Amino acid sequence: MGETVDEKDFALLRALKDSGNITHAADRLYLTQSALSKRIKAMERELGSEIIIRTRKGVRFTPAGEIVLTRTEAAQRELEQLRREINDVQGEICGTLRAGFSTNYAYVYLPDLLATYHERYPRVQLDIVTGQSRDLIRSLQAGSLDVAVLRGEFPWDGMQYLLAQERVYAVCTAELADTPLSELTYINHTTDSVQSTLMMRWLHENDLSPAANQINVTDLNTCQRLVRLGLGWALLPEIALDGFDGCKRPCSFANGEPFVRRMYIDCQKESEQLPQVQALIELVKELHGER
Repeated sequence: MGETVDEKDFALLRALKDSGNITHAADRLYLTQSALSKRIKAMERELGSEIIIRTRKGVRFTPAGEIVLTRTEAAQRELEQLRREINDVQGEICGTLRAGFSTNYAYVYLPDLLATYHERYPRVQLDIVTGQSRDLIRSLQAGSLDVAVLRGEFPWDGMQYLLAQERVYAVCTAELADTPLSELTYINHTTDSVQSTLMMRWLHENDLSPAANQINVTDLNTCQRLVRLGLGWALLPEIALDGFDGCKRPCSFANGEPFVRRMYIDCQKESEQLPQVQALIELVKELHGER
């Protein structure tokens, strides 16, 4: 009598799909390569079909394997939904929490946040991702996240809570404080299109055209470190200035409106009533308010 395909196999198939490599999949699942290969063979015997082929570049799913992967992913989603509904009925905060946090928010807040959350709700299985807000909003829209803390303006039709409005500052070292910005190198960082437009508006209103004397980097932390080293100046939000002891000038537009960077908590409509999601939202508000 053959073994049945179970939830461990769902994770095994997903690891193979994500990594495309037996060794990497085994490491991800804390298995030996031989144990993983043995389980693949057992599934193939049970299903009566080869599901992967090995190539010089890794592994590929056969057409039958692609069907197996699609079906097991659907079964996994159904099982997760079943557990959530049962946990909700029982009234205990447990189950799975799929949450995303913007890279910069995660750098400042996430360790304390997760430590406190796990201490209060140890039975919740945490599935946490970090990344750029533009990538997290796509995951949220695709339904692979329940809730996300995002920085910037993105279209969203679910629950949304404004967490903070950070001032944006023109920053440089104290030694460069008396040098006109037009004479310094502008250190630019990658951001979402709305924030980028606002940055360009501020530069234009202040007669700053740094294109000929500019350094471009992909993240706030690198940008701040270059400023600290005296390479130039930058437009940075408060979240990137913790411990910064240089010159910080708050920015406003020509009409007197403060230049701010907004931060939100966005949540799926169907996930909003889940106790584990509600608990995270309340904790984010609580911890953020205490900072």
